[in-house]
Amino acid sequence: MTTQDHHHDHDHSGGSELSEMQLRVRALETILTEKGYVEPAALDAIVEACETRIGPHNGARVVAKAWADPAFKKALLEDASKAVATLGHLPRVGEHLVAVENTPQTHNIVVCTLCSCYPWDLLGLPPVWYKSTPYRSRTVKDPRGVLRDFGVTLPDSTEIRVWDSTAETRFVVLPMRPAGSAGLSEDELAKLVTRDSMIGTGLARAPGAA
Repeated sequence: MTTQDHHHDHDHSGGSELSEMQLRVRALETILTEKGYVEPAALDAIVEACETRIGPHNGARVVAKAWADPAFKKALLEDASKAVATLGHLPRVGEHLVAVENTPQTHNIVVCTLCSCYPWDLLGLPPVWYKSTPYRSRTVKDPRGVLRDFGVTLPDSTEIRVWDSTAETRFVVLPMRPAGSAGLSEDELAKLVTRDSMIGTGLARAPGAA
């Protein structure tokens, strides 16, 4: 496959003019492939994985399973790495996944104060704000204020716990199951789960709001 063919395969512009960022990505891709630093097939595999195999739909499936299956929820909170592996989600080498549960008494929020460590396989690509300096610093100092910025206001009686991800340990939040969701199937429950609710900066959707 030529470099030109590879670029054509991933041209999602629909024939419109490419943005400055797209042009920069294309130029970098061309240089790396022409110098032999990366193989076009490897780039194809990465793009395909990001588009289809990894993403917040995986995390939503895990949360929905925990909401619907008490035994799985118990296993998830005891050893999240092992529990998600039973659903086909295998963590990368060096990662240990920890699940923390939100309750009326405790709300968990995840941050990486050093860089942007994040459970990509379950949540997809990290949002820009997750990697930003203000989020990384303010979440530790003023988590309640950060939550308000995201539209989440909690009672003063609710304890807020901040979890700092590292290269070795990643965290995923098990959000509270929304009221009115009794009787929904796991597929229906998964539609109520948002990426932000699994980071702790949001809540699960109410039924009918998905």
